[in-house]
Amino acid sequence: MAYADFVTAMMAFFLLLWILGATTEKQRRGIADYFTPTLVKTKQGSAGSGQGVLGGASLTQVDNYPFKAGQTGTKTLTIPRDATGGPKEGGSRIKRSSRAKEALEKKLASSERLRRLARQVRMVDTTQGVRIDMVDDADFSMFRLGTTILTPQAVELLSAIAQAIGPTGGPLTIRGHTDALPYKQGIAGNNWSLSAGRAEATRQQLIRDAVDGARFKRIEGVADIELLIPADPHDPRNRRISITLAD
Repeated sequence: MAYADFVTAMMAFFLLLWILGATTEKQRRGIADYFTPTLVKTKQGSAGSGQGVLGGASLTQVDNYPFKAGQTGTKTLTIPRDATGGPKEGGSRIKRSSRAKEALEKKLASSERLRRLARQVRMVDTTQGVRIDMVDDADFSMFRLGTTILTPQAVELLSAIAQAIGPTGGPLTIRGHTDALPYKQGIAGNNWSLSAGRAEATRQQLIRDAVDGARFKRIEGVADIELLIPADPHDPRNRRISITLAD
């Protein structure tokens, strides 16, 4: 009885060797599937079946996707790094500057006084992030005339801005602008130093309002070379402070 079992096993072994040598890889996968009923049943109900949407010959065969992953059933899924997905997942990351912009709009609408001051604020989307412009006019001024001293209204406005941009953590750039009015004779100073000094005064006020000082990457004074109203260099609206919150 033991000898008969041995001979049967040897025949099966040689038959296996012959099959391995006389068949293609595709045929061998088909034979393996035949002797694995559970696998065949799973295959027939999956995308890897011959009649499925992928038309695969075997559940374990490498896929026919444009970028072959060579999956064997042991690969793990890749989870997007943010909850909204990236460009390949059809979503988009919510930018820091966009969140700050929404927060500032909500803050400026929270009281009648801030709603009046909001008329001096313009928010512009740029390639670097969102730029917040605080613009002077005939009825409002960020600084006392010819100085770097903030007016009480400007301090209140900067406090509201600090509360909006404080939690975002993005890098900040401040740029000071003046109109083209010249200094009076006998007064030491010029619009370059004035615009830079006003940008620095703005930075210091934001720090007093709890914005982290390490976030400030650049402070600039550009005098009157980037006029908001080029047709009238003396227009008070050319005097402004720009705060750019980068993404």
